[in-house]
Amino acid sequence: MNIIRPIRAMSLLRASQLALPGFSSSANIRGLKTLPHASAEKKSEEPLNPADLKWDSLGFDYVPTKGTVVYDTLGDGKWGEGRIQGPYVQMHLMSNVLHYGQAIFEGMKAFHQKDGSVSLFNPLENAKRLRNGCRRLGIPEISDEMFLEALSNAVIENIDYVPPYGSGGSLYMRPVVFGHGAKLGLGKAPTYTFAVLASPVGNYYSGGLKAVDACVIDAFDRAAPLGVGNVKCAGNYAADVVPASEAAANGFPIGLYLDAVNHEYIEEFSTSNFLGISADKSTYITPKSSSILPSITNIMLRQIAKDKGMKVEERPVKFSEVETFSQVAACGTAVIVTPIKSITREGRKIEIGEDFDVLMGLYQDVRDLQTGDKEDIYGWSTVVAKKAL
Repeated sequence: MNIIRPIRAMSLLRASQLALPGFSSSANIRGLKTLPHASAEKKSEEPLNPADLKWDSLGFDYVPTKGTVVYDTLGDGKWGEGRIQGPYVQMHLMSNVLHYGQAIFEGMKAFHQKDGSVSLFNPLENAKRLRNGCRRLGIPEISDEMFLEALSNAVIENIDYVPPYGSGGSLYMRPVVFGHGAKLGLGKAPTYTFAVLASPVGNYYSGGLKAVDACVIDAFDRAAPLGVGNVKCAGNYAADVVPASEAAANGFPIGLYLDAVNHEYIEEFSTSNFLGISADKSTYITPKSSSILPSITNIMLRQIAKDKGMKVEERPVKFSEVETFSQVAACGTAVIVTPIKSITREGRKIEIGEDFDVLMGLYQDVRDLQTGDKEDIYGWSTVVAKKAL
């Protein structure tokens, strides 16, 4: 009996003999030129001169500042000492963060106070939320002490970029932690990096609160039950890029997501929590769900609302309830509150109106606490630096 061994026979052939018709080499099979080898390049960034900043016209965009605070894990997975460097880090292309999305970030602000000091606003709530995200994604946790050390050093290093008191601006702080290093399979990353970047931003509503139109996003879900909707992981926001862009193209600067199971209950807006004020303006209502990200701003607004004598309800909220609310808003770090004047779903527009006196009062209370114009009875402000005006 003759035994045919095609695998061995093929192994004796040269690569050029396997070329497709019309091609004579492996390079021609690809139809591409041979690429050159590049030398490693260390990127850097020149900070913007603070003297060139126009404080009264700052937007909400990145401005190159003086330094970034960075920590790396050591071989035992414990965090090493921090350092101050530029905003670039070198990482392997097989890193967890690039393939498996192992990244958590936070957003918060530092403010110039009337007395010349600079304070972080409620940073320990951000630290708590960051740790919750780290536990969910298997990232080494960051203690309150390390978190405050990183933020304080980032503020002090970039003190000249903190907008002055009265300008309405702030120093936006972006803590981020991610896994990297060569790792092919899903699992613990070889190294983790925690960094804090800082960028001056302006008052989102320099001319006062402005109401916007919103739409319901029915073609997509923000997060699944028992998923990662309740942590601030990077992938949650990447998934909103297309829905948010489509909404904006249709004239809606903000989109509202409903529950992923029945599309019946309100979850949250694209990057902000949802809140509603009852018809008689006595009750602050915000949805409760295991897939909603706990907004630090929402937590503070609820406390302030209680202290104003309002009833606060955190519970499942059906979308059908929207028509009973006298005021609706999206709330978050960047804006505090964004009043919503209408919500459109499947061509039906629910008019809410532009009477947002309750929202305005809550907004102003938070602003005054941030800048020291109102006594901080909650202990939310943490002074990190003092500079003469």
